[in-house]
Amino acid sequence: MPQKDGKRGQGAAPGDEVGQKFHCDNCQANVTDGVRISCNECAEFDLCTTCFSRGIELGSHKNDHSYRVVTRHRFPIFTEDWSADEELLLIDGLRQFGMGNWKDAAENVGTKTKEECEQHYLDVFVGSDSWPLPAMDREFENKVARPTSDKRSRSATPGKVKVLSSQPSNHEIVGYMPGRLEFEFEHENEADQVVKDMVITEDDTAEELDLKQIVLRIYNGKLDRRLYRKSFIFDRDLLEYRKNQAAEKRRPKDERDLLNKVKVFARMQTREDFDQFSVGMLNEHALRQRIKQLQEWRRNGITTLEDGAQYEVERSQRLSRRATTQRDSVHLLERLQKIVASRTIRDSASEAAAQKQNCRKPASIVDIESADGIELLSGPEKDL
Repeated sequence: MPQKDGKRGQGAAPGDEVGQKFHCDNCQANVTDGVRISCNECAEFDLCTTCFSRGIELGSHKNDHSYRVVTRHRFPIFTEDWSADEELLLIDGLRQFGMGNWKDAAENVGTKTKEECEQHYLDVFVGSDSWPLPAMDREFENKVARPTSDKRSRSATPGKVKVLSSQPSNHEIVGYMPGRLEFEFEHENEADQVVKDMVITEDDTAEELDLKQIVLRIYNGKLDRRLYRKSFIFDRDLLEYRKNQAAEKRRPKDERDLLNKVKVFARMQTREDFDQFSVGMLNEHALRQRIKQLQEWRRNGITTLEDGAQYEVERSQRLSRRATTQRDSVHLLERLQKIVASRTIRDSASEAAAQKQNCRKPASIVDIESADGIELLSGPEKDL
């Protein structure tokens, strides 16, 4: 993600060029002077080559999005002392801050003063024979733009530092603002609504003063509880969510379940006491599991550790074969059920077709005595 601050970006070494900086949106590494991967589908989303090779997905960005590889362009195109990147930053700054705002445009470039930016624009663009376009047929022997003589002194001179905004989206914990050490939604976030319009005047009666003091004591109690919860989060390093999740995933499932059960005691102990308590619970759990294993060995007549190790190997093999057999049995049972169901459907369809062919309605007897022309038929013809 680009940062258009007129200062060294986070992670930049002393002496680096100032100006627009680019950082990896995942690891926050400075990729200004190196190769970065820019997403074509996500606005202002950049990754370093390491995070890109790992297929990082962050927010709405997916690892199957189209991308482009971006590198620094240090070669000159219009003058020997202006690189292609500086030309692009100058035009981008004038588009953002307006024509004639040379101060902000120079801060966007970072390596030139406002006088140099103004003079360069007048010489290259305004003074060009093909105005408003610059001369595009210039060629230079140097492959790298020659820096100005006072560039080093300007880089070493501390300029005006713009404070980065502390927003909830700048941290792995949603809603946390690291620059302010606050959360977007605090504990009992509506507590301030009660006292925001409270005013204590000389005309208040004793009852009104007592009521307002009670409200303020309640409000202070809510602030104390809010401060206690924040200090608990900071003291236990709960903001390092990814680190805690990685450490928890490395534990076996039974240890994770045990630690989740004892987390309720964390509020009653200090961090050191709770860590010691957790270690003790894990040791007790390991001892109980070991005792249970030794008891099982004794029931099976095992008297040495070597025989016990061999028993555990054979036991794991038996369990693996049993799981494979059960899985095969389930697949075979499902296949038989499908065969039986298809045969049942086919047999029922055949029976229905046979019944439809054999079941014909008997002819109904028709009374033809009153029909026209009955006198023309003989007796056998009438019976038929």
